[in-house]
Amino acid sequence: MRKRALTLFSAGLFLGVASQAALAERIANPVAEFTGIDKITGRIIIFDVYVNETVQFGALQVTPRVCYSRPPEDPPKTDSFVEVDEITLDRKIRRIFTGWMFAETPGLNAVEHAVYDVWLKGCKAKSSVPAPDATN
Repeated sequence: MRKRALTLFSAGLFLGVASQAALAERIANPVAEFTGIDKITGRIIIFDVYVNETVQFGALQVTPRVCYSRPPEDPPKTDSFVEVDEITLDRKIRRIFTGWMFAETPGLNAVEHAVYDVWLKGCKAKSSVPAPDATN
């Protein structure tokens, strides 16, 4: 029994080390790339948002807090922790989503709003959108 417990402990320790190695290989990116659809007009737009900045898409405000990807030689796994607020008709801000979005499974945690849908497309090291001014 003691040998089995030691083997299980060793296996758990190995899995813990392996998962730590996998976490260490994540790449923190400064830009999250989203796709949004306006269901009224049918317009689809791809937009970049810098981490910890907010971009408005229709009545939604999208703020990524982190955006992780993996090295190109690893299987793709791109995720972002995102907050999405809705600006209501009476001009109040209401949080409608807080959580992880996964680019490889966009339907899993996409924001499905009555008028707008938003999901993570990917993470990027650079954007053609100018970076926010750090002095403000």
